[in-house]
Amino acid sequence: MELNDWYAKGKSAQEYVDSMKQHQEGFIYIYENFRIPTEDEPLLSSLRGNNWRAIILTEDWCGDAMLNIPVFLRIAEAGRIHTHFLSRDENLELMDHYLTNQQSRSIPKIIIIDREGKEVLHWGPRAPELQQFIDNATSSLPGEDHPQFKEKQKEMFQFVTKAFRDNEDFRDYVFKDMKNKLTSFSH
Repeated sequence: MELNDWYAKGKSAQEYVDSMKQHQEGFIYIYENFRIPTEDEPLLSSLRGNNWRAIILTEDWCGDAMLNIPVFLRIAEAGRIHTHFLSRDENLELMDHYLTNQQSRSIPKIIIIDREGKEVLHWGPRAPELQQFIDNATSSLPGEDHPQFKEKQKEMFQFVTKAFRDNEDFRDYVFKDMKNKLTSFSH
């Protein structure tokens, strides 16, 4: 399938949010509490004439998606980037074109296409500062064969999810990384 076909297959942002079974509250909280800095609005409004669209590969259980997608939706609103959502697990054919480090199906992946359906750029799964945060959080986990691994991993996921929801600096890291990528490709 072509990227235009994948885009057409996707759900709208409202349909995606309405269908969420996990992280919906955190997703909405971040969306409602993130604003594009006033000084960046002219830069992002310059995206409006590009007629770009976005395909977002995601799953609602993903903490990165809970943090990143609401920030992107604010950018998409400012830049008039129409956005559709696809489930990663139901669209592995597309996902496998956007592997992280050529091996991992990490999400979210945001694929920006032009009016002809050609890829302009893609972003994801996280900003560099957040990768460092995750690396630090996971470095303290015991080995997978340790009897407490599952319990400690669950605790770590709860800690990370709360940090993603509540830490405003994390939203700023995501915004700056996305903004830099988008504006470097803007006409």
